[in-house]
Amino acid sequence: MITRFLPFLLIVSLVAPCMEVDLSAPSFPAIVPGLNTTDAWVQMTIAINFLGFAISGILYGPLSDSFGRRPVMIYGNALLLIGAAGCVFAPSIELLLVSRFIQGMGAAASAVVAFAIVADAYEGVKSTRFIGIMNSALTALMAIAPVLGSFVFKAVGWRGSYGFVAILCLVSWLLLVIGLPETKHKREPFHLKKIILDYKRLLSSTPFMVLSFVPTVLCAGYFSFIACSPFWYMDEMHLSVMAYALYQGSIVAVFSLVSIFSSKLIKHFGERRNVTYGMGFSFIGTCMILFMGLMRIPSPMFITLGMIVFATGFAALYPVVFSYSLNMFPEIRGAASSVLMAIRMIVVSTGVGLGSLFYNGQALSIGVILIICTLLSLIFLSSILKALGLSQFSHNAQ
Repeated sequence: MITRFLPFLLIVSLVAPCMEVDLSAPSFPAIVPGLNTTDAWVQMTIAINFLGFAISGILYGPLSDSFGRRPVMIYGNALLLIGAAGCVFAPSIELLLVSRFIQGMGAAASAVVAFAIVADAYEGVKSTRFIGIMNSALTALMAIAPVLGSFVFKAVGWRGSYGFVAILCLVSWLLLVIGLPETKHKREPFHLKKIILDYKRLLSSTPFMVLSFVPTVLCAGYFSFIACSPFWYMDEMHLSVMAYALYQGSIVAVFSLVSIFSSKLIKHFGERRNVTYGMGFSFIGTCMILFMGLMRIPSPMFITLGMIVFATGFAALYPVVFSYSLNMFPEIRGAASSVLMAIRMIVVSTGVGLGSLFYNGQALSIGVILIICTLLSLIFLSSILKALGLSQFSHNAQ
């Protein structure tokens, strides 16, 4: 029997993986002298975290199909806790990168398996609605993460930001050990050949792959902005850490607000329009940032406004696209969730890494990164609209 506290447990398990970047980002400029390193290497802590996520995420789905969701969640979150603790005490940038890699390997467990649990426990409209609820709750926490991270950083320094994440990891792990139920009752035998065949089936499905890239490339653009923004707001625009936190927090707050009402938006506009309008908003927001960069107008307010428009569109299309892609192959949801998350983190890790190298302190470089990601996502969306017409979205949800 599925506990009524399952939604709470799943959200708690995703808090640390979702908040860690925004909690630590305000302290990035301070890590540079603290570990005697460079801006680019500090930004790489995000890319290396996502790389660890992608590598381990490939295995978590099939492992949870064979051995159950509960043990994979518990062991994965234990790894997350170990990596988080390592970040707190890292004496050098090299060991910080190693700890962030381990942290990413652990974070993938909740990100992959939690959504497989949603698919186990809920179907159709309920699944889409619950993904929207999870998005809204998590993004509400993400909205306060930059502000909270700024307070922690000012109080106890950059290690305090990582320490706070470690505490969240510990609390989450203990709650999962105590209360997480098993939702995967029909186990699949663990055969490497079957896993390879499942992945081959998923990777050879053009609709699945194309659909997975729509939100993935937008994620890459968003996190490239997250990696560069502390240096742009604070070093180039000379804003205080609290001012930066408020700008960044407003972006995530809007994403949260749109996510909260995503089910109402879907009901009002329909899934197809929700996706196409969302893509349109993301494109407009990106063009605003690119225009500001080309005109050399260094305005934190307008750059933030552009990102708010971008986040509005992203939040509108994400629940529909993700829910549909996850349920295209219901008999191998664990593997599908792994592939979706692994692809996302490989692309995001690559995007953040390239963005960190390309960033030159100017808003234009941020705009160029975002427009490339948005145009790629638009191309993928156009091809899937032509192939499916998104008519199957509504059919799948019923």
